[in-house]
Parts: sequence; structure tokens; C-alpha cells
Amino acid sequence: MNTNLFQLRHIGPRDHEKDIMLKAIGVDSIDQLIYETIPDDIRLQNELDLPEALSEYEYLQHINELGAKNKIFKSYIGLGYHEAITPSVIQRNILENPGWYTAYTPYQAEIAQGRLEALLNYQTMVCDLTGMELANASLLDEGTAAAEAMALLFDVRERAKKKAGANKFFVSEEILPQTLSVLKTRAIPIGIELVIGNHEKFDFSDDFYGAILQYPGKNGSVVDYSTFVAKANENNIKVAVAADILSLAVLKAPGEFGVDVVVGTTQRFGIPLGYGGPHAGYFATKEAYKRSIPGRIIGVTKDKDGEPALRMALQTREQHIKRERATSNICTAQVLLAVMAGMYAVYHGKEGIQFIANRVHSASQTLAAALNRLGFKQKNTAYFDTILVEVEAEKLRATAEANQVNFNYVDKNHVAISLNETVGLKEINAIVDCFEQAFNIQDITITEFISENILPENIKRNTSFLDHEVFNTYHSETDMMRYIKKLERKDLALNHSMISLGSCTMKLNAASEMLPLSNPQWGNIHPFVPLNQAEGYQIVLKNLEQQLNVVTGFAGTSLQPNSGAQGEFAGLMVIRAYHEANGDTHRNICLIPSSAHGTNPASAVMAGMKVVVTKTDEKGNIDVEDLRAKAELHKDNLAALMVTYPSTHGVFEKAIKEITSIVHDNGGQVYMDGANMNAQVGLTNPATIGADVCHLNLHKTFAIPHGGGGPGVGPICVAPQLVPFLPTNPVITTGGGNPITAISAAPWGSALACLISYGYITMLGSKGLTDSTKIAILNANYMKERLQQHFQTLYTGEMGRAAHEMILDCREFKQKGIEVVDIAKRLMDYGFHAPTVSFPVAGTIMVEPTESESLVELDRFCDALISIRKEIDATSKEDENNVLKNAPHTLAMLTNDDWSFPYSRQEAAYPLEYIMDNKFWPSVRRVDDAYGDRNLICSCNPIEDYMEAEA
Repeated sequence: MNTNLFQLRHIGPRDHEKDIMLKAIGVDSIDQLIYETIPDDIRLQNELDLPEALSEYEYLQHINELGAKNKIFKSYIGLGYHEAITPSVIQRNILENPGWYTAYTPYQAEIAQGRLEALLNYQTMVCDLTGMELANASLLDEGTAAAEAMALLFDVRERAKKKAGANKFFVSEEILPQTLSVLKTRAIPIGIELVIGNHEKFDFSDDFYGAILQYPGKNGSVVDYSTFVAKANENNIKVAVAADILSLAVLKAPGEFGVDVVVGTTQRFGIPLGYGGPHAGYFATKEAYKRSIPGRIIGVTKDKDGEPALRMALQTREQHIKRERATSNICTAQVLLAVMAGMYAVYHGKEGIQFIANRVHSASQTLAAALNRLGFKQKNTAYFDTILVEVEAEKLRATAEANQVNFNYVDKNHVAISLNETVGLKEINAIVDCFEQAFNIQDITITEFISENILPENIKRNTSFLDHEVFNTYHSETDMMRYIKKLERKDLALNHSMISLGSCTMKLNAASEMLPLSNPQWGNIHPFVPLNQAEGYQIVLKNLEQQLNVVTGFAGTSLQPNSGAQGEFAGLMVIRAYHEANGDTHRNICLIPSSAHGTNPASAVMAGMKVVVTKTDEKGNIDVEDLRAKAELHKDNLAALMVTYPSTHGVFEKAIKEITSIVHDNGGQVYMDGANMNAQVGLTNPATIGADVCHLNLHKTFAIPHGGGGPGVGPICVAPQLVPFLPTNPVITTGGGNPITAISAAPWGSALACLISYGYITMLGSKGLTDSTKIAILNANYMKERLQQHFQTLYTGEMGRAAHEMILDCREFKQKGIEVVDIAKRLMDYGFHAPTVSFPVAGTIMVEPTESESLVELDRFCDALISIRKEIDATSKEDENNVLKNAPHTLAMLTNDDWSFPYSRQEAAYPLEYIMDNKFWPSVRRVDDAYGDRNLICSCNPIEDYMEAEA
């Protein structure tokens, strides 16, 4: 046994286990199983053209050598990104802890109370600092959050009757350049006209429905926007503000001067720069817009015993329910980073955050005074952390870079310098030295901070924040460590048991893939540094792009989209640009099968396309003749087909090449949703089936952990004709020769997380990747065979095989009074997270075991489902007091003197013997979703609020 092989550690089943599984399935070999699963005409004939796999030890040496090629300068570039200090207690216990980073999106609230509490803390922090009524549990970054604000205000403009037809959106010239680029990308397809200008010269005409301001401005200037906002309100123009969250500890909260939305990033609350991400964007608004707010919202409700509980609120806004009318997409959060940012506020508390903000502001004053002594004029009349200095920029740049310092070179006569919490007297003197050396000026030494009160009274904060108990309790490391652990124990993650979520591919996130994320050689690089300072990153990103080209069979890749939904949008925008370049601006019809991923219709509408749904047949496959008829009907305007392959039903549809040919013959391009790529890698690919573009969920197939619902990366890979249109960035050029504007804020999106996928592919190599796919298919088909006498598999391929996932039909149990949600909650008692529930078919569960799970774990899960089936058989519709309807069972129930149930405590908590060895306790009973939506509380409110809600 070659223990150097990473695939030995990544792939769960041992060789002898594979033989047992093949026998159970009824095939002689894995190759026979693959032959019976994947159509012959799309099977790859050659191995993936990738370098030989590295061992874990070799890979860690390799990635450290590449990290050493990055030059870690002190970066004072700002523009929304600042060096931050990650408290060690948060780094060790959250960022590096699989109990936090391997958890799934908290749809099963009863086993996610820990991260739900952490996210409620985050929402409270955002509400407090912004002065707004409601915040969501994070977005992808500041640029995309600003675009969501623009879209929300566009959607709600109908309520201001005068504004029903208004389509102009004012953008302050102080906006961050990358934010402006993302705004352009989102505005064009939905018919919004951006008008960029000086807010002091804005005319407030009826053509405008909204405006966005930057606070402080891109070069550091702080102005009082209260007059602008008051006048906008008088004219029914809604206002969004993009605000630096740390500055809000000392600057007046935007909510105080009447704005409608506040957005930004929480990166500087303890999150590494990571060459641009992942970082949690924030979004806060008025409660009046609660039905329109994007992203997930964590709300307070009660459980079956009336005890307080948390869950995701107002889910009817989300794409899996409302599809093309959705205001929320499940792929819009960065939960792990939001948890870290919220914990930063918990650890430091109000006084700590004020101290950090005041110190940063004092450092900026101190630097401005020193440069003034040297004869350099500081131009900002008021500022928080960024000064604008009049200076010969290129002369300064050469000296600064020689001294390993980066500034923001605004133009040839101005430099902006943004300071951060890492800056002390040593760093200030180093900055001053750069000016002295560049211009041969007499040396001065700064020996103390200036802390004068120079902010004008009208922009100073005078309201309190972070007053809740949680922000005033855990300030020693001992207390903080125990608080984090307390929350972790309430959450079921992959470090406890399999999470077999169909379409969400919860596989091993190997330690060797994750370790580089803690290395400052990778974590501490600003996304806008010169390319020669990020040589290690450039090698990794280019290699990863090439690896993904090989895996997909395509010609080009953009890593910029920072979620799967962003990847969908990016792919469609590239198709849109391709048609426009060919003079086909009228092509706007997007065909989407009724079985498609729920995100697809929402993304198509965002890209300005009209959705036409095609039918599926009785076997769950795309109805080819219906698709042909609709493609021919719309041939003059056909833009694209969005297809998931293998299908969302877990089947490799044999007609896929015919389907893609029909679309091409009628002038369209084919977008393949890469959610199910884990069944393709090394065996077939999107190019072979006839697709033109696909997005890949690196947080699924390529091992980036879900982190409780983010970080994610959703790159797009494209055929040769689409390469010219790959997205760019306004600060660091990326993309093709005729690129679309930015999809996300940073040039390479969440670059730090890309290291994980690079490690995954580099350590598996061609054979390991292909074997992973084969075993994913083996595991799924083994489970299908074990469960087939107890649960009907809804759809299979022509030879009766599943792909990497299967849909189990639970609708027949309704005659016993048992709903699929009862099965999901009962699985918690067996120590498992439920598979995907009621998607894509109501009343079903979709199971995907991945390749990482061993036979022992697969059997344990099958045993649990079989045991639950026996429990279903023992129930009757008339008796609701049964073990399924009462699930999950908490420790409080089991230890209560009163036991009023017709089954034993052992049946409730320990229905199978294996559970005795490793019991996971849900921390609340089944939550009441409807109650929480009727009484919406989304922050850490005083206890009186809960009492009022109850009343």
C-alpha cells in the first residue's frame, strides 16, 4: 500500500470494500458500472492531461515554495481592503477548525444552532454599526452587495408611485472603482442607466429612482451626506451608502441620516486580505424591505416546547421557491467569514472596536501631521483612515516599492495612504522615510501618536452600539475559546458524520488543502498589488485555470465569480456579450428545463433574459421534442439553454448531444450548470457533451469547504469563441480581449480559497480525479441497491443506474401521516444531517454520498434510513404522538422526569446500537418557522422584544 498517495486518504472505500459493493450492485467491475451509467458517445477516451500527482508532503513543500515567491509588502492601498489582525483564538478555533468550516448551510436549524447564533451576532453587529433595522447574514463582497442594493431599490421603486418608470441610478464619483464596474455589469441587462457624478451637483430629477454614495470616499474624504439624503427623500429617490464598517465606530451611522440601504465589507474585522477574498460583504436596510432583501436572514423563533430557537427566516424569498422571481439566492453568503467577523466584534466588544478605530484614526492624523512638517499637503478636509497627499507620485512609487511599501497612486500628483489596525509608530516612520528618501528631505522621527479631535461634530458618531451582553462578556481568551466551543457543539458538521446532500457534494476538505490558508505568505496580500509582488499567486491561479481547462475540455477560465450563482450569471453575461459582438442583440430567450437547478431561472433574469421552460418526460429526462419545438419557435431570438448534467434527477441523459445540437442549430449557446461535475471529472466533460460554457462549484467538486454556507468559488470555463469576453477588473486587468465588466470586486475573486482546489487537483492528479468520480458513482449505486426494497428511487438511467446521486421517493408515506420533513428531523436522532429535502421534487430526498465516505459510514446511513422506514410502517395516520413527528429528541427531553410518549427513551435517542458510541444531541426541538416569520426578530434584541412578540 503506497501511503504517499493522497487518493488513498481522500477516497473512502478500501479495495476489499469496493469488491463487497460491486457484488451488491451486481457488476463485475467498476468499469462495468461506469459503462452502465454514462452513455458511450460522451465517454472520454484519454486520461486527463495533468502532471503526476504530488504526495501531501510534496505538495506542502511545493505550496510553501510558491508562497515564498509572494512579496509581503506593507500595503496602504485601501480601496476597500485593509490588513487586519485575526485574533489567534478565532484563527485556531474557527478558521482552522473542521467543526466550523465543514458545516453545511443551516437549513436543518435544530442541528445548526451554534452557527445560527454566531450569524445572529453578526447581524446585530451590522445593524448596530450602520444604524439600520435589519441586516442579512452576509453577501459575497462589497461590490456585489452594492449591486444588490441597486437592484433592491429598483425592485421597490414601484411603491413610490411617482417612480414607477424611473430607471436612472446616480453613482457618486467617490465610489470604489471595482464597485462601479460590478454595478455596470448588473445594471445593463435589467435596464438601469447609471449616471456617475458629484453628489453636490446632483439635480434630483424624476428620472432617478435611487443613488449610491461612498462613506468615506474612495480617496478617504468624509463628507456630511445628511442634506443630500434629506433632499433625495423629498424627491422619492432611495439612497444606498457603501460604508467602511470600522469607520462607523467613530463616524455618524448612515441610518441616522435616513438612508435606505447600507452595504460594505467586514474584511477588516479580522479577515485576511487573501489577494481579494473570501470576505463577507454586509447588507443592512429598513424592515420595510424585509421581503425584498437579498441573502439569508437569521431570525429568532421558538421550538416545539416554546423555548427560543434560531433558524433562517423568510425563506419564501429564495430561488428554490420563487425561481425567476426570487430576491434571494442561497449562493450569496460567506458564512465562515461572517462568523469570524462577528466573533471579532464579540471578542473586542464595543470598547475594543472603539479603541481600534480611534487608534487607526490617530495614526492617520499623526502621519498627516508628519508629512505636513515635511512640506507635503494633505487634501482631505475630513478623513477617518485615509489621507490624500499632493506629491510627485512616480518618484515616490520607486522609493516606496524599494522599501516594500505600497500606496494608492491616484494620479501623477496625488497619492492616497490608507492605514489600518496593524500600524504603529514603526510603520508610520517607515512611511515618512519613503517620502524623505524620495525627495531627499531632512530626516524626522515620530515618537508619539496625535489624538486630537479633528472630526467635525456633524459627522461624529454620538449613538451607542454593541451594547448587547454577547459583546460584553467574552473578552479573555479562556472565555472566548469556551464560547466558540459551546456553539461548535450545537452544530453537526462533517467531522461528526456524513452529510449526504444531493447536488451539494459534501466531501472531504483535506487538512493539507486547508493548511496554506493560515500562512501569511498567502493571507496577507492586497488584491491590487503589482503583479510582480504576487508571483506565487499568479503561478497558482494560472495553473488552476489550466487544470480546470483540462477537466472541462474548454479553452479558457475566469476565477473571478465568487459563488456558484455568480458563476451562472457570469456565464450568461459572457454568452450575452458574444451575441452582441455578432450583432445579435435581440437574442434574449433562455431555455431552461423544468428539472433545472433552482438558481438557473433567477440567474437568467438577472442577465436580462426571458425564461422559457421546457418539459421533462415521465422518466425525468428533458423532453427532446418539446425542447426542439421551443428552440425552433424562438430560433430568431434564442440566446441560450441552461442544462444541468448529469441532470438534477441524478441521471446521465443519453440525448444530451442531440439536445446541445438542437440549440446550436437554432443560434443559441449552451450553458452547463456544473453543480453535478463530481460525476463527470475524468470520465466525460462539458465540451464533449456540446456545451459552450459551464460554471464549476469549487466548494463542491473541488473540495473548498462549505463553511456553513460559504466560502464558495464559482469560476466559469468557456469554449474558444467565448474566451474574448471573460470578465475584467478596473484596477488589475484580467479576462479576454473584449471583456465584460467585473462580476465581483477582486480581480481573481476569492483567490485565497482557490489554493484549496489547486491542492485537491495537484495531489490527486489524473488517476486520482478519475478514480474519485468512479467511486462517487459506486457509492451512490451501492446505497441505491441497499435501500431499494425500502425506498423507491425516482429516476435512473436506461440501464437502471444512478449517477453520483439519487432521489428517494417519500410521498407514499403521506398515507401514514408522515411527511419528508419528519424523516429529515428523525435522521438527527440517528446522528445524521438530512439529505436534500423536496428538491427538485417535493416529498423526496436526494442523496449524494460522494467518494470520501467509507463502506462503514455508507452502511451506517443506510441502516438509519431502513430503521426509519420500519418506524414509518409502525405508525398510523391517526396517531401523531410518534417517534417521527416528535423528532428530533433533545437531551432535555430524555432527562426530564416527565416522559409522556408512547415509546421508550431508548427508542427516541438510541434506536440503533452504533449511536451509543458517538451520540449527537440536537440542542432544540423542532423549530416553528411560521412563528418566526410572523414575529421577525433578526438581531440580539433585549428580552423585552421577545415578550412583546409573544404578546
